[in-house]
Amino acid sequence: MPPDLPSPPTAPYRISTDGQEIFRTFVWEIRSISACLEELAKFRANVLGITGPQWMILMAVDYLGREKGVSVNLVSRLMHVDPSFVTTHSKLLEKKGFLRRKPSAADARVVQMSLTAKTRKHLASLMPRGEAQDVQAFDEFGPDGSSEFITGLAAVRHRLEKARSGIRKSKTSNRQK
Repeated sequence: MPPDLPSPPTAPYRISTDGQEIFRTFVWEIRSISACLEELAKFRANVLGITGPQWMILMAVDYLGREKGVSVNLVSRLMHVDPSFVTTHSKLLEKKGFLRRKPSAADARVVQMSLTAKTRKHLASLMPRGEAQDVQAFDEFGPDGSSEFITGLAAVRHRLEKARSGIRKSKTSNRQK
């Protein structure tokens, strides 16, 4: 975090209880967290000789991991990117041996992706470092508090997605007038 931004111990004293100010502060904190996570992804990706977004595709496939693989569309929705982006990068990851891509048994138009044994082995080797980062990031919450915090963030995301879809519907109806 740049030195001119408030640190966690001082930030609560600077946050107004005004609803708009709380929302602005929340937005900037989330954006800062996102930037830190992107930097971590780039760092981990560089170890493998891939890009940060390619690392995130691997993480999404691992997170959503299913025995028969994960569809390109599901990964693109989780990452909030166009499916063509995932398709392009997953092909590169397949060429490098990190990902398997195969047509779905139910619908050949759907591509199912899964991690290779090489990738799973690499992720397992990173596990101790990842656990240490988890402890560092969530230490003050404890296990129950971390779960509660993440559940709260998911609830905020869900409400914001609903608000966003309402805005999109409003824009569409305004264009039709």
